[in-house]
Amino acid sequence: MSSANPSPLWQPDRERIARAQITKFQAWAAEHHGAPAEGGYAALHRWSVDELDTFWKAVTDWFDVRFSTPCARVLGDRSMPGAQWFPGATLNYAEHALRAAEARADAPALLHVDETHEPRPVSWSELRRQVGSLAAELRTLGVRPGDRVSGYLPNIPQAVVALLATAAVGGVWTSCAPDFGARSVLDRFQQVEPVVLFTVDGYRYGGKEHDRRDTVAELRRELPTLRAVVHVPLLGTEAPEGALEWSALTSADVEPVFEAVPFDHPLWVLYSSGTTGLPKAIVQSQGGILVEHLKQLGLHCDMGPEDRFFWYTSTGWMMWNFLVSGLLTGTTIVLYDGSPGYPGTDAQWRIAERTGATLFGTSAAYVMACRKADVHPSRDFDLSRVQCVATTGSPLPPDGFRWLHDEFAESGADLWIASVSGGTDVCSCFAGCVPTLPVYIGELQAPCLGTDLQSWDLSGKPLTDEVGELVVTNPMPSMPIRFWNDPDGSRYHDSYFDVYPGAWRHGDWITVTSRGSVIIHGRSDSTLNRQGVRMGSADIYEAVERLPEIRESLVIGVEQPDGGYWMPLFVHLAPGAVLDEALLGRIKQTIREQLSPRHVPDEVIEVPGIPHTLTGKRIEVPVKRLLQGVPLEKAVNVGSVDSVELLRFYQDLARKRT
Repeated sequence: MSSANPSPLWQPDRERIARAQITKFQAWAAEHHGAPAEGGYAALHRWSVDELDTFWKAVTDWFDVRFSTPCARVLGDRSMPGAQWFPGATLNYAEHALRAAEARADAPALLHVDETHEPRPVSWSELRRQVGSLAAELRTLGVRPGDRVSGYLPNIPQAVVALLATAAVGGVWTSCAPDFGARSVLDRFQQVEPVVLFTVDGYRYGGKEHDRRDTVAELRRELPTLRAVVHVPLLGTEAPEGALEWSALTSADVEPVFEAVPFDHPLWVLYSSGTTGLPKAIVQSQGGILVEHLKQLGLHCDMGPEDRFFWYTSTGWMMWNFLVSGLLTGTTIVLYDGSPGYPGTDAQWRIAERTGATLFGTSAAYVMACRKADVHPSRDFDLSRVQCVATTGSPLPPDGFRWLHDEFAESGADLWIASVSGGTDVCSCFAGCVPTLPVYIGELQAPCLGTDLQSWDLSGKPLTDEVGELVVTNPMPSMPIRFWNDPDGSRYHDSYFDVYPGAWRHGDWITVTSRGSVIIHGRSDSTLNRQGVRMGSADIYEAVERLPEIRESLVIGVEQPDGGYWMPLFVHLAPGAVLDEALLGRIKQTIREQLSPRHVPDEVIEVPGIPHTLTGKRIEVPVKRLLQGVPLEKAVNVGSVDSVELLRFYQDLARKRT
């Protein structure tokens, strides 16, 4: 745990605080909506959760949200689940995403980068034209509000155009990355029964071409609701029989027509990782995503028309949807299609340099990989435009904060480091970046505006400076309006509201500090519980992976039939490393000294690799089930993981132990 009064790693200067959008918003909201003029961010946040209706009305006014039909009130029903936002109001997400074309027609809306690292711009006017053309063609194909449109596409401009055209007609977008196999895609798309499928013939990754035409053929066979398939020839092949050509659908010079839909009309369907069953098909609304992302990107990320927003992601991860929403603030978004480490570990920094990124988003794992690989981003690249490096996917360890700070400080840069945490479930952040607050090592700066984030004990009592469950006690506009194929809402309810009725339990262990910052300790559904003391796996990963010999690790706590408890630590070693007695001793000593004797594992076991979800998160619960003797096909949805062979290794290990 952090000490009571540590020194901040970074502190914004007066000039940065004064020019931040959140500072201007607070002064304006104080004048027009009764927000506190004094007290800084803490006072603004308290007001935003105490006066929820007024706060969200202020957000829509500040960002000039264009309601086709205005609302009478902000919150109809505020109960969770089932909160009703802006009842009676109508609008369109795509209209707002393309609004900057009115003033910045020739400026780049998109910068597309592939593994050549050569940026190719798409102007605002060209993006608007293509969306207009494709939206008209979708209507010609019979796509109506509520129809699902799917994309089997990489992170390329065509994916952005297809999403916005779908939203423009009131359709419901859903996407998977082309590195997903057919079974993984079908587990997702078959649930929502799409009428149109946008697809590539293949993709390039790690310097190689990957042909996906056989997979596309299987998708077409297994999705009987499809009325049209649109072929994007990324590898230059001809359209298969019966498919439409992308170029033919996007060649007209047509002004987009935006369907005015209810605030809670579905915008897109996102999917949980689906490691232990079919992925949850999470439905979020046009209006809810619009106002949440305006708040998040415009106020918390402090982005506007002069910014360039790069986040390494794929279309199968919620961060892609979040990246596209950068358009809402008039920001140029950077779409990178390729390997994060090709041709070298420093590839993402090179892309930031080539595109002039001002907000550079990546994973905590990438930051730690750069540190271990002795990458020097600020020395080797011109990153003078980068104002903020943000990380998500897993908690950024303290060493990651220090490394980033020190690397940029050497070149005199005043780098804002923002570790953020949220989830696919809300397609946003519960806690993360605030441009006017200090950054403490290993901590997220604060809960986000409008988000009443708390740490609770098992009885529902709020905790400060103690580890508890991450709970949100007020509704957020981007919370799911429902799950697809969940007619009575029971699966939705059981996912978030079964432990604390009326409060959202997310499944993370957190500490809310007395300074108002937040520490993430890992998933609570894979909790380690030794002698009645609960521990977060993220704390152990942070300590162990500081050792240069450890590439990655996985810790599991297994309750045994005889009442015992077995806690193994699996380690994937760096090339050339050997798990001998010396390394074993250093692993245990590191954990004992940096955490506690209770955190020391019962065994340290070398493994050929750590299994992940398709979006790169360590798989803990399915491995635990395998170690408890659950058959592989029941322990995990094999289509949701990056390596079934690795899981077989853990299954064999469990058999040998029994």
